[in-house]
Amino acid sequence: MMDRDHILLPVNPAFIAFSLVAAFFLNLFPWGGWSWVPDFVALTLVFWSIYQPRKVGIGIAFLMGLVMDVHSASLLGENALAYTLLSYFAITIHRRVLWFPPTVQALHIFPLLVVMQIVQVLIQLAVTGKFPNWAYFAQSLVSIVVWPVVCWVLLAPQRRAVDHDETRPI
Repeated sequence: MMDRDHILLPVNPAFIAFSLVAAFFLNLFPWGGWSWVPDFVALTLVFWSIYQPRKVGIGIAFLMGLVMDVHSASLLGENALAYTLLSYFAITIHRRVLWFPPTVQALHIFPLLVVMQIVQVLIQLAVTGKFPNWAYFAQSLVSIVVWPVVCWVLLAPQRRAVDHDETRPI
């Protein structure tokens, strides 16, 4: 796991919902055409698909994708398909990824984010015939740089207080 010195508490489903809503609102900010701003919903979905695959899965990813499709006024289902594939592949590798620290986890997350962006580009290319510039893929690079911070923030409520009680073995 991430913190080998701490025993993590069970995750609160309300916190999962709050983090997904907060990620959606971070995507709502007017970042403009900045290609280096990470997709916070995708990062949050990948995180919960890896750390809590039974609570956040493909269905939640599909619903969040539909919400992002409506927000961005893109082709309905574009983000839904991309997020669904992202969640599926994250759940597929979640047992392996959990063995590594967040910096190494980011290297496992990077191909997932690139595949998500390729799916989005292929859909846009099929519908509009326009290919974005190569800087579009900088979003995935920035996302893996931000990944350790995302892990630290989203695992923070689950960490136990460090109180050394000599009568408890754990």
